Amino acid sequence: MQSHTMELPRLIVVGEKNIGEFGEFLHILNKPKKVSLISGIHVKKILKDQIEKSLKTKKIAFVWHTSKDNKIESLSQIEEDVKKDHSQIVAGVGGGRSVDTAKMVAYNLKIPFVSVPTAASHDGMASPFVSVKSDKPHSIVATAPLGVFVDIDIIKKAPTKLLASGCGDLIANIIAVRDWQLGHQKTGEYYGMYSAELALMSAKIVFKNPKSSRKGLDARIIVEALISAGVASCIAGSSRPCSGAEHLFSHALDKIAPGRGLHGEKCGIGSIMMAKLQGQDWKKIAKALKDVGAPITAKQIGLKEEEVINALVMAQSLRPERYTILKEVGMTERKARNLAKSTKVI
Repeated sequence: MQSHTMELPRLIVVGEKNIGEFGEFLHILNKPKKVSLISGIHVKKILKDQIEKSLKTKKIAFVWHTSKDNKIESLSQIEEDVKKDHSQIVAGVGGGRSVDTAKMVAYNLKIPFVSVPTAASHDGMASPFVSVKSDKPHSIVATAPLGVFVDIDIIKKAPTKLLASGCGDLIANIIAVRDWQLGHQKTGEYYGMYSAELALMSAKIVFKNPKSSRKGLDARIIVEALISAGVASCIAGSSRPCSGAEHLFSHALDKIAPGRGLHGEKCGIGSIMMAKLQGQDWKKIAKALKDVGAPITAKQIGLKEEEVINALVMAQSLRPERYTILKEVGMTERKARNLAKSTKVI
């Protein structure tokens, strides 16, 4: 049997109105003398005082760095700056971009990293995978966080669409696991039943949420499911349990229509179409997404019909080595149009 590495978070804290305990969290984790904090301008403005107070209480020195985008050049500049800090740990404080930047910087500098998500829009908060704008059209492997620290009160204050996007990323696991099974059957690649079941359990949480997206979504449950999905990838040693044809569709859209739609929103819409290809209940997936307030049509996230069709045709070519349902279909423009129309995505 081929071996693979499991790198898991050591400490995960999920609380409410607990941002003031961040210094204590770091102290328990690895007693750092100094931390490099990577955040966006908006998040820093809101959390700066509370975070700094908690760090000073534990006599932890700190330096802030601003993450503006996820381009390789920006990431390299932050990496250079963080290197000069001589910190013992790097913290990503914010949405996906700040967490991904911290993850990549820490990996390149070979120092530990902690995730402090302020939005639950995708499962990157606990996974070792990073989405950066590079020559690779898909997520790249970095390092799993040493710790994850979540203040649910902050997550609740983020726009509702971010939590709904997180639900889209969770539902994607249903497609990803089926694709993984298919890959195992067709190519003999490793299939981890435990990590697959864990990913599916995370996805099924979305179906149990109440219909009202404004009042019904339980931020804590979604956060815990996203952390669990990230851990499933850690156990699998790859993104397989959480990333299949639906993610390839999302990555294709990143190239064709950059900046339109959140990652989880695109994965959710992709899941509807891929579910039909796989022979799964796509209507059930579309209903669950609609119930939590996530988009189920291209128009809802500002995508044109042709962009969706082109993304479906391009998707599998982005990762030819990864076996998905798209390998079985041989997607053409005509098939893509029929699929998108029959699932009411366009």
